[in-house]
Amino acid sequence: MSFESVRSFSLGIALLAGVAAFAQAPAPGDAYPQKPITLVVPYPPGGTNDNVARLLAEKVSARAGQPVVIDYKAGAGGTIGAQFVARAQPDGYTLLNASIGNLAIAPQLMPVAFDPFTSFQSIAHVGTGITAFAVRPDFPANNLRELVEYAKKHPISLGTSGIGTPGHLAGEFFSKIAELPIQHVPYKGSAAAVNDAIGGHVDLVIDPLATTYVRTGKLKALAYFGADAPPEGLAGVRSVVQQGYSQWDNAFGGAFLWTAPAGLPPAVRAKLTRWVMDSLAEPEVRAALVKVQVQPAPKGAEETTAVVRKVHSMAQSVFGVQHKPKVAQAQ
Repeated sequence: MSFESVRSFSLGIALLAGVAAFAQAPAPGDAYPQKPITLVVPYPPGGTNDNVARLLAEKVSARAGQPVVIDYKAGAGGTIGAQFVARAQPDGYTLLNASIGNLAIAPQLMPVAFDPFTSFQSIAHVGTGITAFAVRPDFPANNLRELVEYAKKHPISLGTSGIGTPGHLAGEFFSKIAELPIQHVPYKGSAAAVNDAIGGHVDLVIDPLATTYVRTGKLKALAYFGADAPPEGLAGVRSVVQQGYSQWDNAFGGAFLWTAPAGLPPAVRAKLTRWVMDSLAEPEVRAALVKVQVQPAPKGAEETTAVVRKVHSMAQSVFGVQHKPKVAQAQ
C-alpha cells in the first residue's frame, strides 16, 4: 500500500471516529450540574424568603446530586440580589430565590441595573404569601373597620420589608381604597419590620412573617389574605374581602419563585423546573411551606412569567408609574 493510500485510510478512520464521538457526545445540559449551585436570597436571614429558600434548596440538592448553597445579598428592596443574578453567567449555577417585589414592583420605583423581563428566565413558581394585617396586642383596633376609624384620628405607620415589596404595594393600595394616609416605614427585611411592630415602633405590618407572631401572642391579626380559610392561630379572624374590600387581590401577599439569568440553556432550565416542581409535589414540603406562611402554588416557567407580569401591572396602577422599569446604567 502506498504512502498516500495509508494516509487517506488513516484520515478516513479519524474522520469516522470524530463523527462517532460527536454522535455520542451528551446533549447540552445532560451533564448539569457538575458543581454546587448558588441560590441567592435577596433579603436578610430569618424572613419568609429565606425560609422558602432553605426548604427548597435541600430538596433540589437531593435531586441534582450537588449542594445548593444559600448566598445572602440583601438590600434595596431585594434588587441588589436580583442585580447580582442578572449579571451572572447563564449556566444554571447562579439562581435567584425571588420574591415578586424584586422583579415586578421595586424596579418601577428605584433605578436598577436589570429589566424584570429581559434580564431573567423564570424557572418555577413556588407559592403565594399567607399574609396578616397585624398590630401589637394593645393596639386599639380588632379589625380593619376599627383600624380605619382609628387612623382617621391618629396617624399610623406601616412597617414593611422594604421599598417595592409586596407589603409596600399592599399598604399603598389599602391606603387608597380606605381613603386614609399611612406612613410607610421601609426596613431591610420582614424580620426587622415585624420586630419593630412587636416593639411598638410602627403600628402595622402586612407581611407573611407576621402570622407566625400572631400565633405566639406577640402580635394581633386584624385581617388575613392569601388563604381560603384563616391560617393556624387566626381562628375567628376574617379575610380582607370578608371585611368589605371586594377589590382586594391575594397577589398583594407576594409570591416566591425561582429565576435565572437570561440565556439559560433550555435543557438546564427544564431540569431545574422539574426539580422544583417535583419537590413541591411532596406532601411534607407543602406542609412545611404552609408553616412558614406560604400557600403552595406550583407553576411552570411560562406561567411564572405571567405572574410577574400581572403584579408588574398592578404596581403600575397603584403607584402610577410608567410602563418600563427605571433601568440604571450598569457599572
